[in-house]
Amino acid sequence: MRNNMMPETSGFARPLEDGLTLRTARTADDIERLAQFNGLIHGPELIPAVFGLANDYPGMTNDDWIFVENEEGEIVSSLCLVPWTLRYGSVDLAVAEMGLVGTLERYRRRGLVRVQVDLFKERMAARGALLSFIQGIPFYYRQFGYEYALPLEGGLRMTGRELPDWETPAFAFRRATVDDLPVLRQFFEEAAQTLAIHTVRDDAHWRFLLETPQSTTFVPEYWLVLDVEGWVVGYFMLPKYHFYNELSINEASLLSYDAALAVLRHCRTLAVERKLPGVRLNLPPSNPVWQLAHAVGAHDMGVYAWQIHVADFAALLRMIAPVLEERIAASPFAGLTRTVKLAFYRDAVELSFARGQLVDVRNGGSAQGPINLPPLKIIPLIFGHTTVEDLRAANPDVNVGGVWRLLLETLLPKTAGFIHGGY
Repeated sequence: MRNNMMPETSGFARPLEDGLTLRTARTADDIERLAQFNGLIHGPELIPAVFGLANDYPGMTNDDWIFVENEEGEIVSSLCLVPWTLRYGSVDLAVAEMGLVGTLERYRRRGLVRVQVDLFKERMAARGALLSFIQGIPFYYRQFGYEYALPLEGGLRMTGRELPDWETPAFAFRRATVDDLPVLRQFFEEAAQTLAIHTVRDDAHWRFLLETPQSTTFVPEYWLVLDVEGWVVGYFMLPKYHFYNELSINEASLLSYDAALAVLRHCRTLAVERKLPGVRLNLPPSNPVWQLAHAVGAHDMGVYAWQIHVADFAALLRMIAPVLEERIAASPFAGLTRTVKLAFYRDAVELSFARGQLVDVRNGGSAQGPINLPPLKIIPLIFGHTTVEDLRAANPDVNVGGVWRLLLETLLPKTAGFIHGGY
């Protein structure tokens, strides 16, 4: 599948201090050097992933590879922009993931990531992406305007001894191929309906995952679940590379509990065969496999979180206006006619409603009002990651009182969100 005839582009180049140059990829040789650099920084398994992203991932271009090189042409720091689509309620959002960030140790603490992040944000704007996210290390990315806002990794851990002995119908399992794409996509989209925020995958993304799994960062194994008559009743996915040491289930369809139990038993067997210490479920709690494991006593590890940056809050709120209007219409605030100010102490956003419709969103106005939040703390509220009450308990400068609190909770309630891996 790899396209070794990647066209040469004009690229981008900007001189920095100390003989360094900020660049984007221009040729296949640049991609080769980036692959070797990422293999050095992140591990050799990332080498094929870089080629896979550069040559096969839908929508990615040379300009999405950003790096710094020295006078000898050695890459010393790099990152990339991976385009996604995220569904927020009924609205699709263009998203830019910041991926594969790394710097040679002797070049750290020189601000090289910062200059690359600035260029990354320019690329975001050129793509029309209003937000980006990153898996990133703790705390570091706050300096670039990122805030924790969607669950990432962790989940439930089980050894297999927790599984009950009750009898279930027989199920069989086989590895999925690209020919199974239609049924996989159907099952994936059915499961996504249980989430208010989720990843969108079209056929091109499915082909990338199924046809070139060795060229992804997690090298997925897609398994089909078959009933006694041989009908496909669901699927689950096991990544080769992931956090922690267990066999990890990172996707699963809406299986019956009998089928979910069969999957857990099968995964326990695979874990033993692969000499792994157990099974981990990196799944949303809405998934029946997660629910069954939780019910029988799997250990809850908690979760980390995706870090999200919003380039323009007013523009994002305008984009998700249909969802905000739906929430208003289904609440005691139906027919709302009022301007709602979200104040962030340094700046503010004003939302103007007329008869329940969001007719205007604009930046500006007084930096204080009846709804006061520290900068960036609106992000976990927008993405349903926390409640106003929990946010206020952790941040005493969250100041929202009376009916305004009820209105904010109506507009931005806690919801179920989960991002399934795309590469």
